[in-house]
Amino acid sequence: MIINNVKLVLDDEVVAGSLEVADGKIRSFADTPSRQPGALDGDGGWLLPGLVELHTDNLDKFFTPRPKVDWPAHSAMSSHDALMVASGITTVLDAVALGDVRDGGDRLENLDKMIGAIEHSQRLGVNRADHRLHLRCELPHHTTLPLFQQLVGRAGVSLVSLMDHSPGQRQFASIEKYREYYQGKYQLSAEQMAHYEEEQLRLAERWSHPNRQAIAADCRARGITLASHDDATADHVQESHDLGSVIAEFPTTLEAAQASRRHGLQVLMGAPNIVRGGSHSGNVAAHRLAQTGLLDILSSDYYPASLLDAAFRIADDPESGWRLPQAIRLVTRNPARAINLTDRGELAEGRRADLVLAHRIDGQIRVGNVWRQGRQVF
Repeated sequence: MIINNVKLVLDDEVVAGSLEVADGKIRSFADTPSRQPGALDGDGGWLLPGLVELHTDNLDKFFTPRPKVDWPAHSAMSSHDALMVASGITTVLDAVALGDVRDGGDRLENLDKMIGAIEHSQRLGVNRADHRLHLRCELPHHTTLPLFQQLVGRAGVSLVSLMDHSPGQRQFASIEKYREYYQGKYQLSAEQMAHYEEEQLRLAERWSHPNRQAIAADCRARGITLASHDDATADHVQESHDLGSVIAEFPTTLEAAQASRRHGLQVLMGAPNIVRGGSHSGNVAAHRLAQTGLLDILSSDYYPASLLDAAFRIADDPESGWRLPQAIRLVTRNPARAINLTDRGELAEGRRADLVLAHRIDGQIRVGNVWRQGRQVF
């Protein structure tokens, strides 16, 4: 297959030309148009590496599309997978939560079904994207470590993150923000909220530290990439670094992002933060980190289409000082390398032919076609 008349977004430059695929890999590319008959006309669009998504809980929405609605697993997985490739994502780490912040949450109930659906569809070869597992470990919970120990040996586990959403910690350093979020989420009265807060503090005191230590030690022994989550202070980052974390997911402050960079952690921020112009929970804005050179990876988090959109927005922002190849690395090469996937994430000879053809139409970046290992999936 030859894709002609495209702007190739290479590692450090954009080149007008063509690209050839054979046996699922990139055979070659050139800064001239191909004259081979049957070459696909890219109509002057950008040809990018397939996007690599490290943290999305998008699958949850399809298993429970409405409260108390339990959707069939095969249909939920198929719909989620289709949305991923329609957003240009060819490698996705589906984040599953171990140890819910509230017993009986949909995520805990759906855990086995979601993991089973991911693994079954991968074995059958019916997924359009390459799906892997990201174990999100909610530390202040008695079920977290046993669940982790059951799942960590699964073949698809590529990332583990350590999170603590108890009051006064990281994302919820502000008790007021904590109460506002959970009262709204669970429709709690003031009395119920006070009881819930007390319960979460008790759980955190009992389980957070031993779970953090045990899970991190197991990841180090197995060579699984470890990520921190919502670090807010330099002390948080120091702890994360000492445990072996190499990715800092969603640092909530400039101080934490700066400390992450000093300790060699790759800073991951949410693409919706870029698209919306800031954090929905009042944390540091991702575009500010981009402007100060403290951004390494973007994740679509809860909105898949935000990933490619955010990369182009960064490149378009004159205050960021970023060129398009540098911005595209945030969603391709950088996340791939962070989890040791060296066979994808860039347009280079011998790499997997995971490709996205995108155009700007009416000022918006739109995904036109997507290929995974040379096979068109969108």
